[in-house]
Amino acid sequence: MRPLQPWQVSVAGICSLVLCIGLARFAYTPLLPLMQAQAGLSDAAAGGLAAFNYMGYMAGALLASWMDDARWRHRLFSAGLPLAILSAVAMAWTQQWWAWALLRFLGGLSGAAGMLLGTGLVLNWLMRAGHRPELGVHFIGLGLGIVVSALGAMLLSALQLDWAQQWWGMSLLCLPFLWPAWRWRPPVPPAAPAHQAATAAPPRRWALLMMAMYFCAGWGFVISATFTVAIVERQPLLAGRGPLAWLLVGLAAVPAVFLWDRVARRISELPALLLALGLQVISVLLPALSDGLPAALAGALLYGATFIGIVSLTLAVVGRRAPANPGKAMARLTLSYGVAQISAPALSGLMVQASGSFKTPLLLTAAVLLLGMALLGALLRD
Repeated sequence: MRPLQPWQVSVAGICSLVLCIGLARFAYTPLLPLMQAQAGLSDAAAGGLAAFNYMGYMAGALLASWMDDARWRHRLFSAGLPLAILSAVAMAWTQQWWAWALLRFLGGLSGAAGMLLGTGLVLNWLMRAGHRPELGVHFIGLGLGIVVSALGAMLLSALQLDWAQQWWGMSLLCLPFLWPAWRWRPPVPPAAPAHQAATAAPPRRWALLMMAMYFCAGWGFVISATFTVAIVERQPLLAGRGPLAWLLVGLAAVPAVFLWDRVARRISELPALLLALGLQVISVLLPALSDGLPAALAGALLYGATFIGIVSLTLAVVGRRAPANPGKAMARLTLSYGVAQISAPALSGLMVQASGSFKTPLLLTAAVLLLGMALLGALLRD
């Protein structure tokens, strides 16, 4: 069997993120308004389903954080690829909330496999092959996953399919990504040399501040990732424009991965992260302070351009500090991200149901992101 080429590993990583994040996570965002209108899903129940997805993600992160055996990391990543398809298509088979919650949980497990184990395998392969250990190209898959879910929702809505048929359609649209993701997976990495395995862990204060910052980043990420389409659709003058806003998120995210790599090379990773968090605060405040279409679309563009940089830069920084098992290091950091992803949508769904408005959750999200900037500032001063 011929050794893999860099472009093949990159394509496999991108396709795995389209499946495990784009489908297993992001397809829920553009389909949410339709499920609320046709399947009777309330705001609180919608937030609860998002929380179950992130419970699955966090469970996968916990498993990955304990896992040292490279063969098992590879097996679980491989299992996450078909699980993304199965957990999405099965959403159409039931209208029981508990069954949806279970499926969203399984989708979260798939997301952890693709995002943490898959990204760790790709980064490990790049370092062993002597390539620059950056994840910008790999994280094209996040933006592309959003684009695929947005275009899929627009196409399936134009065909006047109901919510269940759209889950089927979205799964079929993503099925072609399974072959390259599976065929060109990075192989099981060899055992790390003893000197590399014994590399000192980062200082405890650094690790705790980074985890706290990533919690804040996770809060900012999940509110927009869950409710962007619903926020736009809830405004009478913007009805029908929700998928467009979601498409802009993905279109902004795809080129942004290269931009943030370049910014980080020039000013280093932590200042680049601080800049990305500051811009994300603006992306959250725009729809909170204005009900117009320009604010909604500008917020979507800024969100797409920033969340991708925050994730890519943070995981790359942490992964490079643990070259023997970058996926494990990423998983440990992601536990704080997962706590935010569980609590934020559930709390926000209850707040929206009580007030009928997304304004308060958005303002709270901006405050949490500002706290993340303060924590990152403390890291920069160390």
